[in-house]
Amino acid sequence: MHRSHPTRTPLLLLTLLASSLAHADSDVTLKASGRLHYEFAYFDNDARGAPERDGDDLRAAWLAVFGKFHVVDYKFEANFAGHRPVAHDAYVSRSIGDTTILLGQSQPISNLDERISTNHAPTIERSWLMQTLPPGYRLGVGATGHRDGMFWGASAYSLESIDAWKHKGRAAGSRIGYAPRYRPGDVLHAGMTAAREEYDHPGSRGAAPLRVQPRTAGYFADNSRLALIDFHHGRDVSVTKLAVELAGVHGPFSWQAEHGDIRYDDGQQRGEVRAGYVLGSWVLTGESPSYDLKNGSLGPVKPTRRSGAWELELQYDHIRGRQWPQDRLEGAAEAWTVGVNWYAPQYVRVMLDWTDSRRLDKPGGRTLDRTGVLAGRVQLSF
Repeated sequence: MHRSHPTRTPLLLLTLLASSLAHADSDVTLKASGRLHYEFAYFDNDARGAPERDGDDLRAAWLAVFGKFHVVDYKFEANFAGHRPVAHDAYVSRSIGDTTILLGQSQPISNLDERISTNHAPTIERSWLMQTLPPGYRLGVGATGHRDGMFWGASAYSLESIDAWKHKGRAAGSRIGYAPRYRPGDVLHAGMTAAREEYDHPGSRGAAPLRVQPRTAGYFADNSRLALIDFHHGRDVSVTKLAVELAGVHGPFSWQAEHGDIRYDDGQQRGEVRAGYVLGSWVLTGESPSYDLKNGSLGPVKPTRRSGAWELELQYDHIRGRQWPQDRLEGAAEAWTVGVNWYAPQYVRVMLDWTDSRRLDKPGGRTLDRTGVLAGRVQLSF
């Protein structure tokens, strides 16, 4: 089977640009967006476990083009921050009333934290539930809709993507929720996500192993990976994912909470991961975070002052997983994060977080490792 190469993404963008310029009518439009996230981290390591090393990096350098091409909308997006471009969104869509149908590569329908853009999330690092529940960008078809406070979505997708074609299999997922209140500054939101994934022979015949190894101390902390799941014997694995979510906005205060359960079964071994978080924020300058009913998610803080907006945030995160009876694994972690964000009137945000994370031996009641990290980000988005 022919495989797409990630470096073809820029060529797709240029081809689309040329096509759009060749059509001067209103049926073809083109817009651009992008983001730059420069991040750094300084670690406070204890004597247990392998120490982490301070670092800095351009974590995100995204460029996207989107618009209308006759009867469909389109979007092509790639991240150029690494040693090679990585394709993200690459799809066409069509809206019919309150329903949108999408075909191509995108993020399959998943939980609340996944639906919030990294440009708008209050914390630098996403929750561990976010690191384990959504599959990332995948090829497939999906539909979303909303009406009278309800929102819903469903998707069927391959476990392959343009860049990650060694993940073999297929999946389907759905999300439904209701916002009984969604006025500016007054939001109450509840939802539920479910997905089923079928992995083909992970670890054999060219397929990648199926592993869950979240970084418990952030992006720069490779030594803090927590090994929870490892299926690599070539037997097909069925994965069932369930999550529930609640969120609200009350003037300058907002909060969100999620809990998820993921179960794995290859006929001889089983595994389970449970994760959840609670996040609260307070915009000191009085603005309210926005709410997007179409996506069922909280949106950005939009400053009303020339001096920008200030936000405080606090998050508790936890995860626990185990695999049995063969290749037995078991681990857990928890973390507290406190941070401050400054939003410029346009385009720029500066973030600073302190996280205290612990890897735990739950059966033995011991702390295996404790790591503190001061992380920062300077963000430009348009």
